[in-house]
Amino acid sequence: MLEKIMNMDRRVIFILVALVVIFPTLVPVRMPITVSEPTRNLYDFIEALPSGSTIMIAFDYGPSSLAEPEPMAKAVMQHCFSKGIKIIGMTLLPNTPTLAHKLMRKIAAENNAVYGEDYVFLGYRPGTLQVILGMGTDISSVFETDYENKTVDEIPMMENITNYDQIDLLLDLASGSTTETWIIYANTRYGLKIAAGVTAVIIAQMYPYLQTGQLIGLMPGYLGAAEYEKLLNAPGDGTIGLNTATYAHLLIIGLVILGNIAFFIQRRREG
Repeated sequence: MLEKIMNMDRRVIFILVALVVIFPTLVPVRMPITVSEPTRNLYDFIEALPSGSTIMIAFDYGPSSLAEPEPMAKAVMQHCFSKGIKIIGMTLLPNTPTLAHKLMRKIAAENNAVYGEDYVFLGYRPGTLQVILGMGTDISSVFETDYENKTVDEIPMMENITNYDQIDLLLDLASGSTTETWIIYANTRYGLKIAAGVTAVIIAQMYPYLQTGQLIGLMPGYLGAAEYEKLLNAPGDGTIGLNTATYAHLLIIGLVILGNIAFFIQRRREG
């Protein structure tokens, strides 16, 4: 038995991992979730906004990392649409527009939101700094047309939105360093309020900005999405993702412990 544990076929491990990934997806077993202060701060900020307010969501993640930011985007957009808050979508990454546009369309349809009145997707323009600084002066000077090639000045919800002065919050959903760029050039220069939802690997570098007040809220990976869904009382992809990751980590920890126990028992017997 000890030898079998020590020399476990990798295919057995693959099967076990597959099972713990499939199980929480099919069976509604939910891990207990305690909402962190940064996530609650973002929720409370949006909850306090009056109907007709406007937030901008920057979809700054690519196809390879959408698993974590996308559930955050869904939860926040559902919250905004339910409160009558208008959403301007855009991205600083060239490989994201199609994904972001499709997601906005999907969530809008689920909430009966109308394109051009309740939300708009501007798309992508090259030149990160020029885009951020340019929108601080005049959004239409950077995005003359939206992603659907409609003139921005002719879109109803954009009639009274000229620059950051009419935007109540910028939410950056990021898998890289774009949040710091938004903070440096949009928050510091124009006073734009910023929140972020980031992948787990870059959470640590965001906390200093929470301490300085340059981020009003932060969603950390799957956990942040699950926390936001809990506040909405609407479990979704974030909750499923958190459960899957939890079970997978528990399996790995269990295998490591079991392997070490078998190793030390076998070494003692050989001694």
